[in-house]
Amino acid sequence: MIKKIMRYKLKSASNYMLTFLKWGLIAVIIGLVGGGIGAMFHTSVHHANLLFSKYDKLILLLPVGGLVIVAIYKKCRMLENKGTDSVIESIRSHKGVPFALAPLIFISTVITHLLGGSAGREGAALQLGGSIGSSIGKLFRIDKKDMHMVIMCGMSGVFSALFGTPITAAFFALGITSIGTMYYPGIVPCMISSLTAYLITTLVGMEPTYFPMIYTPEVSVITVLQTILIAVLCAELSIIFCTVMHYTARYMRIWFKNPYIRIFVGGLAIVALTYILGTRDYNGAGMNVIENAVTGAYTKNWAWALKIVFTAITIGAGYKGGEIVPTFFIGATFGCFIARLIGITPGFGAALGMISMFCGVLNCPVASIILSVEVFGSKGLILFAIAAGVSYMLSGYYGLYSSQKIMYSKLKGKYININTK
Repeated sequence: MIKKIMRYKLKSASNYMLTFLKWGLIAVIIGLVGGGIGAMFHTSVHHANLLFSKYDKLILLLPVGGLVIVAIYKKCRMLENKGTDSVIESIRSHKGVPFALAPLIFISTVITHLLGGSAGREGAALQLGGSIGSSIGKLFRIDKKDMHMVIMCGMSGVFSALFGTPITAAFFALGITSIGTMYYPGIVPCMISSLTAYLITTLVGMEPTYFPMIYTPEVSVITVLQTILIAVLCAELSIIFCTVMHYTARYMRIWFKNPYIRIFVGGLAIVALTYILGTRDYNGAGMNVIENAVTGAYTKNWAWALKIVFTAITIGAGYKGGEIVPTFFIGATFGCFIARLIGITPGFGAALGMISMFCGVLNCPVASIILSVEVFGSKGLILFAIAAGVSYMLSGYYGLYSSQKIMYSKLKGKYININTK
């Protein structure tokens, strides 16, 4: 009897070990590929932004660049692809992500940044990662029921490579699909993929995203109340941002049914706004503005509102990239603006705004808290955690990605299973 029990226990333990080795190997391969491609993508987008900064009249070619983007998507029969939403849907449905999505999003995002469109790069990272993970899963003949695991590994790897935030990348991929639940079996594979990709980027000399805080206030009743106020306002702003993004895209499709006309008109609008305002602050990702806000340097009081307009037109017209870095821009400049009004250090207010907006538009409180540590250090952890929690609760059922499902009510904690608006 004892021998039988021991045999059963050993067999059970070996099954766990074999599964661990299997997913560890697959995750390492995905991380290596994702890290390499992520590094190339990061370098390409970085040089595209540098070229735009040096030759800012490239903005005049934005409408033409838009026509090129539509043409290549139409040629590959991917014009109706929903981008990041399609990757999120594939995780839930256990379907693969088309391989063609990777080169398409790579090229089109570089075009958008090179010519001054207002977009980030993380949307491309999630689509690149999903495509890479799905392709490697097919190569290893992964069961369709496990396809979501390799897609999440791919998303973790490329997100980690672009931002240099490996733990955030893993928990973001695990929590982005179904809000209120987390796919715990994916923690180890996603972490391995994410850390592997991060290692690749460090080997090639890429620096992680990090903003050293000049001053972090001590936790007190006053600072907690100030943090809550900024988080409340950012939660409401996240609703406005998501609503503007969705309705701009919807009405541009109604007004301009032809995708060529739609993207050309959107490009002309960005060109016109750029010259009317006389600044290039709202083109591209705007990382320089984010850095200025976090260091407490002066930022224009209405920079956040203008960035919303620029990003909504760019993405709504059909240009490619992402919304998360623009979200950082909006949160940092808005937080900096509010901080001056309520007497908190502008740089720390900008940091709180970034984390609050990130959580508000993506509904990922755990990833938001981890992000605050990886990007700003651990000293302000308590205040960042408060900001993320408040923003998550008050941002309602809104989100940038309509394929997200919120599994539990934010008000009563009961099971609801609804899509974000």
